[in-house]
Order: sequence, then C-alpha cells, then structure tokens
Amino acid sequence: MGIIFGNIIAIYRRELQSYFASPLAYAIAAVFWLLSGFFFVLLLLSPEGIIQQVAQRDLAGQQIGQPLPPIDVAYEFLRAFLSIISSLSLFLLPILSMGLYAEERKRGTLELLATSPITNWAVAVGKLLGVVTFFTVMVLPLFAYEAIALSAATPPIPPAIPLLGHLALIMLAAAVLSLGMFVSSLTDSTILAAVFTFGLILFLWVLDAISKSIGGSVGAALGHLSLLKHYTDLTQGIFDSSSIVLFVSYIVLGIFLTAQSIDALRFSRS
Repeated sequence: MGIIFGNIIAIYRRELQSYFASPLAYAIAAVFWLLSGFFFVLLLLSPEGIIQQVAQRDLAGQQIGQPLPPIDVAYEFLRAFLSIISSLSLFLLPILSMGLYAEERKRGTLELLATSPITNWAVAVGKLLGVVTFFTVMVLPLFAYEAIALSAATPPIPPAIPLLGHLALIMLAAAVLSLGMFVSSLTDSTILAAVFTFGLILFLWVLDAISKSIGGSVGAALGHLSLLKHYTDLTQGIFDSSSIVLFVSYIVLGIFLTAQSIDALRFSRS
C-alpha cells in the first residue's frame, strides 16, 4: 500500500508541476479569472444586477402600498454566481483534461507508463489529483472576493451554504475531469479529446431537461444521472447524500475506464 501511495504522489507532483509550468494552463486561469470577475461585478453592481433588481422591487412595493416579501440578496447572488461559474467551467474543464493522456500518446511516453511497474490506477489517480488541485487553485480567488462581498450581508449568510456550494463546484470539476481523462486516453489528438469531452459533459448536463420531457420512471432514472440537477441542489444549500454519491461515482467511473483503456493498450503492445 505504501508503494502504491508513493507512486500516486510521484505522478501527482509530476502533473502539478507540468500545469504550473504550462503557458496554456496560465492562459486558461487568466481567462477564467477575467470572466468570473466580469460576471461577479455584473451580477452585483450593474444596473441589471441583483442589488438594483431588489431595490426596484422594494420601490414598486412601496408605490403600491404593500411591502413585498423580502429576498435574501446574498443567497440569490451566490446561487446565480455559482451557476455561471459552473457553465463557464463546462467550457474550460475539457481543455484542462484534454492533454492528460493524449499528450502522452503523442510524445510516445504512454507506452512507457503502460508497461511500467506503476499500476494504471495509480497513474490515473495521480493525474486526476494534479488537475483537480490546479482547478482548486483557480477557484480560491473567487472564494476570497465572494467572502468579502458576503461579509456585508445582513443578516449574515450561514458559512455552510457557500462552503457546500464550492464543494459542489470542486466535485463537479473532479467528475468532469475524470471522464475527460478517460476520453483523453482514447486518442492522441488533444483537440478531439476536448471536443468529445465537451459533448459528453453537455449530454450529462442537459440530461435533467431530457428526463423531464420523457417523464415516468425512465425519466426519473435519467434525471438522477444529471450533473446539473445535483449541482444545483448543493449550491442551493440542500445537502443530499445522493448528490455526493453521484459525483463520487462519476469520478470512480472515469478512473476505472481510464485504467481499463491503458490495460487494453498494454495488452495490444505485449
């Protein structure tokens, strides 16, 4: 067990160092921070932002002489912002995952990994931990300026709600990256890996809408597989163990399929 854990750490450190030495990774992070900051300001301070909308709603209530039910601005802002960040991540995560194995295939080093004493599971877990850590580093600045904005809320928002929402974002990213890692192991083209990963994740994203159109027990079963449904529940502060189990299941599935893909490559080379 100690040897396997050591192998995972070695692969993890190698992957993490490659991300922090990659100009593409810095470009992705810069775009992510730029767009997330833009939407943060747009949601909070623009004339169409949530603060102005609530102010106009209160003014309309005063004009008709009947106060309208209050709105939790901090909660609504956090929910809307995390929804936008998840949609933005839908485009960026396939780019992060596309080179996990496709680059190894292109450079010819995947055969060395496939035939090395390191188990395929250890390689897959180490690679996934590396890219998830990099994404988490990308998310940390968002959490910081969200905390500054939410600290002005009266009454204060319970800390468990933003923590659960960001945990959902990290688990969503881990699930997407795990499946993207499997797709990357099937091709030596990073572009194809990104395109197919985006298509797969988009299907899982809209599965909730598809399930509603089908209805019945089949629709309910499909809806349970939707990434969007479970992510939305968690960002709304609804802790459901089935949502955590679903994300973990997608993560394990991606690792398992990746290990099987590399096993098939090892068998074909032997």
